[in-house]
Amino acid sequence: MPRVGLTAKPHPKALAALVEAADWLTSRGATVMIGTDEAGAVGVARFTTMSRESNATAVDVLVAFGGDGTLLAAANAVVQSGADIPVLGVHLGHLGFLTEVRRPELTDALAAVIEGRTWTETRLLLEGRVEREGVVTDSRLALNDIVITRGRLSRMIELEVSVEGEHVCHVRADGLIVATATGSTAYNLSAGGPVMHPSVDAVLLTPIAPHTLTNRPIVLPASAHIVLRPTLEAPADVVATFDGQYGAPLQIGDVVSIRRSERVLRLLRTTTRTHFEMLREKLNWGG
Repeated sequence: MPRVGLTAKPHPKALAALVEAADWLTSRGATVMIGTDEAGAVGVARFTTMSRESNATAVDVLVAFGGDGTLLAAANAVVQSGADIPVLGVHLGHLGFLTEVRRPELTDALAAVIEGRTWTETRLLLEGRVEREGVVTDSRLALNDIVITRGRLSRMIELEVSVEGEHVCHVRADGLIVATATGSTAYNLSAGGPVMHPSVDAVLLTPIAPHTLTNRPIVLPASAHIVLRPTLEAPADVVATFDGQYGAPLQIGDVVSIRRSERVLRLLRTTTRTHFEMLREKLNWGG
């Protein structure tokens, strides 16, 4: 029997689904661990509780109840802890491109997990480093995207972009998205970038509301080493964000270096729903 970790968005529907899943799995002999915050929110004491990061290293699979943001938070806990476990998303949010299991499919999906009737998809991770005077001050992994964006004030930012040491362009925009194929249906899509099939081994550079209309998204090999240099002449509110889960404020002279990580994230699959079915269902794509 697998050891199953459960985490959920702090919302009544997601927490109710988590408790239902925990009871169902326990009744069938599985070891269940739930997040400390989730246990406190629902007031249950009959399950083993751990922090999300500890949970990721103590279980065989992590199930996230909520939307894509909840799954990204779970994925972040897995990759930052150094664990190598698959993540399964149960869709209780809005669009949910990463959370493939619908609420009515929950019991069937859990049965597939404990019976071993699942498979995994590996997804590329980006490694982003913030370098200040030659010293790495921050380093994170991202499944969807790494974004350089302005903060509270409505001002354009300027960035010098280079790939493999070659100058590519000077961007004047609200920001710049470096997205994986997985993240192509997230912020990248909202900013006018293309949708890529998750199996495509590539990354996207997509400007956010560029001042120059000819500054369009570009697709690069996943192996490309991308360097972004914000041209800050005075202290400004500019941030590098990782999957929308973590933000690193940038200072004058900082450099953001992005390359493919040696690690991957494994997404657990229990249905035969394809990427094109998801596009038609979520976006009415091609309808």
